[in-house]
Amino acid sequence: MSAAAFSPRPGLVIDGFVVDEQLHRGGMATLWAVRREGPAPDAMPLVMKVPRIEGGEDPAAIVGFEVEQMILPALQGPHVPHCVARGDFTRTPYLVMERIAGPSLRPRLDAAPLPLAEVIDIGARVATALHELHRQGLVHLDVKPSNVMFRADGTAVLVDFGLSRHDRLPDLLEEEFRLPMGTAPYMSPEQVQHVRRDPRSDLFALGVMLYHFTTGHRPFGQPETVRGLRRRLYEDPVPPRRLRPDCPPWLQELILQCLEVRPERRPQSGAQLALALHNPEQVALTERAVRSATAGRLQRLRRRLRGLRDEARPPARPGAVSQVMKSPIVLAAIDVDQAASGLLEQLREAVRRIVLTEPGARLACVSVMRIGRIAMDERVDEQGQSLHVRQLVALKHWARPLLKSLDLDESRLTFHVLEAPDPALAIVDFAERTRVDHIVMGARGASALRRHFGSVSSQVVAQAGCTVTVVRE
Repeated sequence: MSAAAFSPRPGLVIDGFVVDEQLHRGGMATLWAVRREGPAPDAMPLVMKVPRIEGGEDPAAIVGFEVEQMILPALQGPHVPHCVARGDFTRTPYLVMERIAGPSLRPRLDAAPLPLAEVIDIGARVATALHELHRQGLVHLDVKPSNVMFRADGTAVLVDFGLSRHDRLPDLLEEEFRLPMGTAPYMSPEQVQHVRRDPRSDLFALGVMLYHFTTGHRPFGQPETVRGLRRRLYEDPVPPRRLRPDCPPWLQELILQCLEVRPERRPQSGAQLALALHNPEQVALTERAVRSATAGRLQRLRRRLRGLRDEARPPARPGAVSQVMKSPIVLAAIDVDQAASGLLEQLREAVRRIVLTEPGARLACVSVMRIGRIAMDERVDEQGQSLHVRQLVALKHWARPLLKSLDLDESRLTFHVLEAPDPALAIVDFAERTRVDHIVMGARGASALRRHFGSVSSQVVAQAGCTVTVVRE
């Protein structure tokens, strides 16, 4: 069977997979429900993706399918469909992968503007998924609602990797084509300038999605020409609060930050964006938060000239892994109630040295307020003051000399008081949820009791999935 003649139909058996029904027919490919041949049912539902090769097809579509066949097997984890099998173009081109049962985000566009709580939840879940894929060396480059799905447990899944780039694989699209690649409303300025290496392009696309879900409008319309695409290099979107007054300033701040022309002015990683969405009260507000108008004519002209200069000589962009590594989240776990002053000072110095070596790092200062498992503890002290607030104040007091010595911008710092019966478990859980890269914490001197039950620091070292630095008293 030649590739040109390959056309699935219900009942056809292809390399041991039985075709059941067509699920979707797109411009580039068709999707079919399939199952393995034989009596034993599959542990997971399967879908077969088949490129449309009918003569006169776009060569980029064929290369894009080759790219997806190459990239999908290299990806792992819950944020991508599991790749099961693939057939090459010499005989029967296809991809068999896990079928994600949940819906895509595409139908939610028709319901926009969405409730703000849903917009925030979508943003945090997709940002987390993007971070995990960027850590594997992938830049998706076609993030849009139809390419985002959700598992039954709410985990965001990215699909359709035909335009993607992987740090450790050949970039066939860049090698063979010279036009911008992507879906017009979601393309980042650097994609318009033919730069495909920067993972922050995906955060721009996520910003477009969040803008649309918040306001019901696309920030840059739906351009149909390269000239129309280039307008986003120098024109601002209408601030979301002008279109939706109940949009909080902090959310406008984050959306417009994602839509910045220059990648270095956007959130520097998906994990950092997710952390901000989960902690709105700690988002550092700038003029973006209160912006009510777009840029004037002179400012647009300056941006246009700068864009022409950058396009003539586009700057080198980092690959996905190197950008994520340049933008880690460092967690400083501080026992503000029990640690001796000497240990607190040593922790400050250790954190200072780590952050100095990571100019793009975000610092999360965390303290755990131990509570009983039945949660009947008093939440106020003898003077009637909140214990939670008191601990938060103590945590900020610990950080004050550190901030002064580092001259750290507020946007790179958050404070968190966790209430939990098990401090080690609370720290590990927080680190996992926020994709922390490095935990710094203290350990008091040894004692018989601590040797018997195990210290908090030893439990964190044993359970954390990231680097842990323990500073000893």
